[in-house]
Amino acid sequence: MRSLICGLAAIVMLAGWGLAQGQDDLPSAPSAVKQQEQKPPAPPPPAQSPAPAKPAAAPVTDHAANTQPSAESMEPPKNASASTPASTSSQRSDAPGNNLEPDTETIKVPVNEVNLIFTATDKHGHFVKDLKQQDVKVVDDHKPVDKILSFHAETDLPLRVGLLIDASNSIRERFKFEQESAIEFLSQIVRPKTDQAFVLGFDTVSEVTQDFTNDTEKLAHGIRVLRPGGGTALYDALYSACRDKLMKMSAGEAVRRAVILVSDGEDNQSRVTREEAIAMAQKAEVIVYTISTNTSGLVLKGDKVLQRIADETGGRAFFPFKIEDVADAFQDIQEELRSQYALAYKPPDFQADGRYRSIEVVADNKKTHIRARKGYFSPTQQ
Repeated sequence: MRSLICGLAAIVMLAGWGLAQGQDDLPSAPSAVKQQEQKPPAPPPPAQSPAPAKPAAAPVTDHAANTQPSAESMEPPKNASASTPASTSSQRSDAPGNNLEPDTETIKVPVNEVNLIFTATDKHGHFVKDLKQQDVKVVDDHKPVDKILSFHAETDLPLRVGLLIDASNSIRERFKFEQESAIEFLSQIVRPKTDQAFVLGFDTVSEVTQDFTNDTEKLAHGIRVLRPGGGTALYDALYSACRDKLMKMSAGEAVRRAVILVSDGEDNQSRVTREEAIAMAQKAEVIVYTISTNTSGLVLKGDKVLQRIADETGGRAFFPFKIEDVADAFQDIQEELRSQYALAYKPPDFQADGRYRSIEVVADNKKTHIRARKGYFSPTQQ
């Protein structure tokens, strides 16, 4: 009997020891407690979550909280980029991430002063170089300007010139000669100490092959690397050249901005319209000279486009009858850029509302023809 009792006691002791040992081997209860103790100091989700009892929902709540502000901050640029017209972009020019220049770029001085460059020619097309302030009248937004603040011949103002060359398939046959004519033009017009130019080729897309420089060898290289091919996005090229190059790079400088656009005027790829491209040129105070590559002798649709772009920006359209005349067109542009007038005036009944205001400059002498940009956009109230 004693042996039986001793055996049972041994079994009970062994069972107790096994139970205790088994509890030590189970990680679930103690480790779960430890994990709960370690979780509160871990990342912000439980602290930020309004329902700490549901930790699984914390990442979703955090994600929404993190992404919501960025969605709001991206809204203004969305509006600006969605409407490439200059009028809409000017309304959001102060939005973060917006790469458009503010409307104040259009009027360079802070007291509602309009600066204007114009060209005067006689009935034979020769430049009139002896005009005086009293010889001209300015009409702003259909109202006569009472006082012209400054007036002088402008022959030495530094130039900022963009050479835009159509590199689409439609001008392939004439491309080589146009390249050489453009190289000669830049080599003659760019003065090393004061002037700068850039080269932009375009077909379906635009590419700046040489940024602003006064090195004529680099400019020549930028022209020679262009190769014709693809469609034509003319309006996009003009829009981006005025907005991203001439308006931005020349902000605050007393310079003359000009674009020489060599193309047949046909556009089949642009995202902006012709009028939007013209409006951007006016905002950037850019004079656009166009040289048509159409040598058919007929006035085609593209020629009318080039004429309108030049007229609206105060430039001039050239229509060479033969390819050799392209070089003469470049020579005429060079002479004109050194034979212009500059004036400044305060517009009547001015309001900083971002609205387009027309400009008309007329000479007392009816035989004198004046070319200037047709209007500008007033700055918006800051």
